[in-house]
Amino acid sequence: MAKEKDKVKYKGGLTKRWILQTSTIIVAVLLILCIIAAYFIHSYYYSTAKRKIESYASSIVDIYFENYASTDDKVFEKGAREYIADFTDKSFVEVWVLDKYGNVFISSSGFPVTEKVKIPEYEEALTGPQNKAVWQGKNSSGENIIALTKIITTPENKQAGSVRYMISLADIDDQIATWYFIIFLAFLVLVFLLMISGTIFINSIVRPIQDVCVTAKMIADGNYDARIDHYLYNDEVGQLCDTINEMAEKIKTSDKIKNDFISTVSHELRTPLTAIKGWGETLLQIGDTDPNLTKRGMNVIINESSRLNGIVEELLDFSRIQSGRMVLKNEKMDILAELDETVFAFRDRAAREGIDLVYNAPNLPAPMDGDPDRIKQVFVNILDNALKYTKQGGKIVVSAEVKDDTITIVFSDTGCGISAEDLPHVKEKFYKTNMTVHGSGIGLAVVDEIVRLHKGTFDIDSVLGQGTSVTIRFDIDHVELEDVWDIDAAIAAENEKKAMEENEDA
Repeated sequence: MAKEKDKVKYKGGLTKRWILQTSTIIVAVLLILCIIAAYFIHSYYYSTAKRKIESYASSIVDIYFENYASTDDKVFEKGAREYIADFTDKSFVEVWVLDKYGNVFISSSGFPVTEKVKIPEYEEALTGPQNKAVWQGKNSSGENIIALTKIITTPENKQAGSVRYMISLADIDDQIATWYFIIFLAFLVLVFLLMISGTIFINSIVRPIQDVCVTAKMIADGNYDARIDHYLYNDEVGQLCDTINEMAEKIKTSDKIKNDFISTVSHELRTPLTAIKGWGETLLQIGDTDPNLTKRGMNVIINESSRLNGIVEELLDFSRIQSGRMVLKNEKMDILAELDETVFAFRDRAAREGIDLVYNAPNLPAPMDGDPDRIKQVFVNILDNALKYTKQGGKIVVSAEVKDDTITIVFSDTGCGISAEDLPHVKEKFYKTNMTVHGSGIGLAVVDEIVRLHKGTFDIDSVLGQGTSVTIRFDIDHVELEDVWDIDAAIAAENEKKAMEENEDA
C-alpha cells in the first residue's frame, strides 16, 4: 500500500493556496497593525514633547515677566537674565530670550548667539491670537527640534521681547526608532510563528487528505482492502477518514454480496435449465414409446419452467424497486382471504417436506385497499423462506389477529434461525445468511418494499438455532360485526365487476 501511495505526486495545492491567500491576508493585517502602532507611538512622543514645551509658555511666564515687561530694553534684559538663571530644565530645554527686534541676546546654554538666526515661528507668534507659535523641523546645525516662541507684551500691549523654548527631538527619535525596531522584530517573529504553525496545521490536514485521495483512488481501482488507519484526531478530517473507511467496507461487502448474488442466480437458473434440457433430450429420444415417462418428463419441464418464471419475476420486481417503477393496482380486497389461499397452496408442499403447517386466523373479513397479487406475493415469499430454512419434522405457525382496525399477521417457524450479526441485514438486497439454500437473496427486499408501499410494517425476530418470527401489520377498514355480510357482498360485487370489465376488454 505504501509503495502505491508513493506513486502519486502532489504539488502542495492547499499549502500553496494557504500561503498565497490566507497568509497574505494575515501578514497584510499584521503589517497594517504595526504601521498603526508605529504611527501612534510617533504621535504620542511628539505630542508629549509639544505639550511639554507648551507647558513652559503658560501664563506663569507672563506673570514672571510682569514686572519686567517694559519697553525699556535694560529692564527687560534684567528680567530675562533672572528668568534664565531660575530656569530648572536647562539640561532638557534650551531657552532663548529675544529683544523686541527679534535678536537673541541671552540663552540658557551660556553661549552667546552672535549670528542672525532664522526663527520660523517668530512671525506667526507676533500675529497669533495667543502671542505664541510652535514649529518643528531642523535647525541650522541639522538637528531635529521642536520650538515654541512666546511674545512678552507690556501692559499697553506693546512688544517687550520674546522667549523661545527648544527641545531636541534626537533622543525622542532614538526612542521612536527603538520602538520601530521592536515592532518590526515582533512583526517578523509573528510572521515566522504564523508560517511555522500554519505550515504544521496545513500539513496535518493536507497529508491525511493526500492519504484520503490515494486510498479513494485505490478503492476506485478495485482495491477494497485499502484503509486510512493512522489519523489521530477526532475532527472533521478524522470523520472524513472514518467515512472513507466505512465506505470501503460497505463497497467491499456490497461487491461480495453482488458476486455471491451472480453466483447464486447463475446456479438458480442453471438447475432448472439443466433439468428442462435433460428431460427434453430424453423425451426426444424415447418419442411415444413410454407414455408414463413422457408424462413425468413433461411435468418436470412445466415445474422447472414455473420455477424459472418465478426467478425472472423476482428479478424484474427487484429491478422495478431499484428504479422506483413498482406500482400497485389497488382495489378493495380481503387480506385474510389472500392469506387463506396462500396457506392452502403451501399445505401440500409442507406435507411433502415433513413440516407441520398450522394456521390460525379469525373467521372475519379484513377489507383494505391494496394490490391482491402483491399482498399474496408477500405471503408466498415469507412462507417459501420458512419452508426452505425449516428442517423435516419442524413446525410453521401462521396466525392473524384483527384489533383496532389493524391486522397483525405472524409467521413463526422452528428453522435454523438468524444470527444477531446477520439479522439487521436480511432485508438488504442480495443478502443471504445461508449460501447452501437456494434462492436469489432478494425475496425479503421485495417483501419490504411491497409492505412499505401498502403503508404497513415488516419486522423480523430470530434466534440462531431456534427459529424465526416474521410480523406484518396493515391498517384495514373499520368493520362492524353486523356489517360483515354487507362487506363480503361488496367485495364480491367489486370482484365480479372487475371480471366483467376484463371480459369486455378481451
